[in-house]
Amino acid sequence: MIMAVQAGILGTLAYRLYDLQVIKGGELKKLAQRNRTSKRLIAPSRGTMYDRCGVLVAGNFPNWRALLMPEETTDIAAVIERFSAIVPLDDRDRARIERDRRHLRRYVPLTLKEFLSWDDMARIGLNAPTLPGVLVDVGSTRDYPLKELTAHIVGYVAPPNEADAQKDSIFSLPGMRIGRAGLEQTQEDRLRGQPGSVEMEVNALGRVIGEIERVDGLPGNKLGLTIDTELQSQVLSRVGDRIASAVVMDCRNGEVMAMVSTPSFDPSLFDSGVSHAQWNAWMSDSRTPLVDKAVSGLYPPGSTFKPAVAMAALTSKAVSPGERFSCPGYYDLGGVRFHCWNRYGHGSINMHQALKYSCDVYFYQVARRCGIEAIQKSGNLFGLGTKLDIELPHTRAGSIPTPAERRKHGFHWNGGDTVNAGIGQGLVQVTPLALATYASRLASGRMISPHLIRSINDQTLPQSTFNVAEEMPFARSDLDVVRGGMFAVVNEPQGTAPAARLSIPGVQMAGKTGSAQVRRVPRALRESGHFNSMNLPWEYRPHALFICYAPYDNPRYSVAVIVEHGNAGATEAAPLAARIMTDTLLRDPASRTPLSRNTVASADMTMSQQGGMEDKIP
Repeated sequence: MIMAVQAGILGTLAYRLYDLQVIKGGELKKLAQRNRTSKRLIAPSRGTMYDRCGVLVAGNFPNWRALLMPEETTDIAAVIERFSAIVPLDDRDRARIERDRRHLRRYVPLTLKEFLSWDDMARIGLNAPTLPGVLVDVGSTRDYPLKELTAHIVGYVAPPNEADAQKDSIFSLPGMRIGRAGLEQTQEDRLRGQPGSVEMEVNALGRVIGEIERVDGLPGNKLGLTIDTELQSQVLSRVGDRIASAVVMDCRNGEVMAMVSTPSFDPSLFDSGVSHAQWNAWMSDSRTPLVDKAVSGLYPPGSTFKPAVAMAALTSKAVSPGERFSCPGYYDLGGVRFHCWNRYGHGSINMHQALKYSCDVYFYQVARRCGIEAIQKSGNLFGLGTKLDIELPHTRAGSIPTPAERRKHGFHWNGGDTVNAGIGQGLVQVTPLALATYASRLASGRMISPHLIRSINDQTLPQSTFNVAEEMPFARSDLDVVRGGMFAVVNEPQGTAPAARLSIPGVQMAGKTGSAQVRRVPRALRESGHFNSMNLPWEYRPHALFICYAPYDNPRYSVAVIVEHGNAGATEAAPLAARIMTDTLLRDPASRTPLSRNTVASADMTMSQQGGMEDKIP
């Protein structure tokens, strides 16, 4: 009986050993391996951005952080409390951790604290036995070395929210960031990259012993921008402390060389989280530093709109270039008097003179003659009142409304609306980017489209090729009439912008001034002869505008400038645009491409021997 019992016990043990080692051996081996190792995904390195000369505008730098592996500890709350006694967690950290605990799966690490100091990491290492599942890991955080200079263009990144994590599980990974503005937002798919993985050896308590294997993910794409950051810096310096926006474009292919909106902000603040004090300061600032005025600011174009109205009149055959209209200083329509900026009038003038003098009364009559539909069609062809396909979010289209569109919204249209549209006032609104596009299309005669991305992974995109855009549906002779008027604005006697003449020998510029009212001036005050808009409070003064292109005989660059409440385009915006155009021509950013270190050193030596690039006329 004893032998039978022994045989049964040994048989049971033998069967159990056979079951564990043979039948379930493969499965148990996998479980043992899983207990010995821990595998997790790692966030990919975000793609970088460079300007056209190879200057870094958005990169990455190391970010040491503490992670908690939920599946490697039995009491998450207790571990978090012990960790907070070693490395303090503020209320925002605790709220984020609690949110992640509710929504993340157990195999996804919890981020306890980012941007650890060396002292923080030393304390965590010293207390490692009491912190099961906690490890120190290195990721990356976004770096914007130029800070405010390119903030509105590049944008910024921020930690993903719950909605982002639900759309794509990759956003649950520690260290992941998502673009929230600028190119960071619109190029998210190109910049994000593909995640990698790391396999680590752990002991029975889940403590990491060493790293077994690491598979690096695919970094995001490298984007080359059309922006020249040196020119961007020069434009920002020219603008100074004005509340303004300025855009410089290559009118041969639509590359945006510089785009400034002031005031600006430091985008790096968003990566680690903006404080309530900083956010409230931005929100209460009437200068709206977070708004990119170049693409989102809407302004009446004022007299800069007159070339588009002239083209509408010429194309529709409503007015011929030599036809003359009389300007006594006002125009009466339906019991309402519309004034010219020159209260004494301009007399009998043709289209060339009307553009040169910027005569309001001439364009009142031209607008009535050709009609708002023809004006809208012309403006839209020049990029005004339409959404431009540039790689930025929140780009606004502006508007050139027609009677039919107004009636859809329950509003009445009258002749005064058409008259006001003839000088770029009333219901007409545009962005600074649209004005630069408008100037480029006037200069080139082609449907130039603005863009900011020049290359992807060092491969130049076709959109940066010169003179491939389709030609505009305008007769060249009509364009020449308008261009001649814009040339006269700057270069002929009695033009409205003599302050915009270039100081570069042999180079001339064409342009158009604009002063856009922000409130109506009573008739009695205007006719009194004592009205001066400079005497108004700053917020009631007109906006100052100027558009231009140069060289006149071989256009290469266009510039659009809007100075909020700058009062007069001729005295405020025109000189500013001329200085920006001079900087652009002397630097000639279209000829600059990324250079190697040796090439840069050689070029610097050559320039020092020849007296510098600025001494040469492009």
